[in-house]
Amino acid sequence: MTTLTVDNLKVAVDKKLILHGVSLTLRSGEVHAIMGPNGTGKSTLAGAIMGDPRYEVVAGDIQLDGESIVGLPVDERARLGIFMGMQLPVAVPGVTLSTLIRAALRAKEGKVQLLDYMRKLKRALALLDMPPEMANRDLNVGFSGGEQKRAELLQLMMLTPAVALLDEIDSGLDIDALKVVARGINAMRGPHFAGLLITHYQRLLTYVQPDFVHVMMGGRIVKTGGAAVATELEQKGYTRVRDELGLDIPLVDEGV
Repeated sequence: MTTLTVDNLKVAVDKKLILHGVSLTLRSGEVHAIMGPNGTGKSTLAGAIMGDPRYEVVAGDIQLDGESIVGLPVDERARLGIFMGMQLPVAVPGVTLSTLIRAALRAKEGKVQLLDYMRKLKRALALLDMPPEMANRDLNVGFSGGEQKRAELLQLMMLTPAVALLDEIDSGLDIDALKVVARGINAMRGPHFAGLLITHYQRLLTYVQPDFVHVMMGGRIVKTGGAAVATELEQKGYTRVRDELGLDIPLVDEGV
């Protein structure tokens, strides 16, 4: 069983404090969702957990199974089993999607059995409604938004991480693509997987039922509950929920 613990985390970007003391615990077998308006620190939290050097941890801790990972680079955190599906995946000309996945598997496991790899890849492509030739395309080069998100899910399914951070994996998707992405996430669920979904909207959570929903505002988690919290946000909106909680937090887009 894997446990990711975020303890009173404070994070700055360009010397500006974005996270003001975030705490949460994510365990194997659980899927958590973080919802909140633009600029509240959701992506900052994911980036800090993954070790993106743009995000400076100024206080608090991030632990994986009781060991701090704050000082570890991104690749070490990935080898420990943390995966991040990016909101805006980078295009990499000259590197195919399949090549990237095989290289990542070799870095993680040391050796890749080609026949096993091809069987697993075929199953994952089929589950995500991706044509086989897509695995041989250069990573995200000319990919549509839906193709980019499916490519992220394909990497997730092939690498089978212990912890997945999915940053707005639903953004820009039509309903059919959203259902496919949800199918991929649900296929990963089980006793050896923990997922953290970052989203603005309740619609993804219609298809991926979260165990916990955290509401972030102003760089803090201000409310936690079950799946019903997402429905409440959809019905009331962030402003009304903020006012009901008696919070003095501006709901503005600060690009974090």
